[in-house]
Amino acid sequence: MTASKRIVLSSDHAAIALRQTLAEHIAAKGWEVTDLGPTSPESTHYPKHGEAAARHVAAGDSDVGIVLCGTGQGIMMAANKVKGIRCGVCADAFSARMIREHNNANMLSIGARVVGEGLALEIVDAFLDAEFEGGRHATRVDMIDALEA
Repeated sequence: MTASKRIVLSSDHAAIALRQTLAEHIAAKGWEVTDLGPTSPESTHYPKHGEAAARHVAAGDSDVGIVLCGTGQGIMMAANKVKGIRCGVCADAFSARMIREHNNANMLSIGARVVGEGLALEIVDAFLDAEFEGGRHATRVDMIDALEA
């Protein structure tokens, strides 16, 4: 992980409580947390929240990002439309570690209706504690990045 340890979080209405819990947990680990919200339980559209967090990461305002919605799928799809973003949805800690180590993911997506709070904390810790291995994986990440051209 980078020395600055800056992270952005965003969600739709379905994941507000879990997002806020994750933000507190991550801040307690020494990260500078930017929480883009929302805070109101009124229905909101996950694509705009996925895009906002992804643009934050792509611009270099945060090193990594975490997005959440009911399943984690839709908000992940929206985030991945932003150039330079590699976001994966994870429902287990192993996958969260692997998307960092092998895919150099710069964003993580979690489904608030899929995983409970305890598992979500484990997933976040696995993602944040992992580092890109490079080597043969760098070639593959370069191939993924080339698809954006």
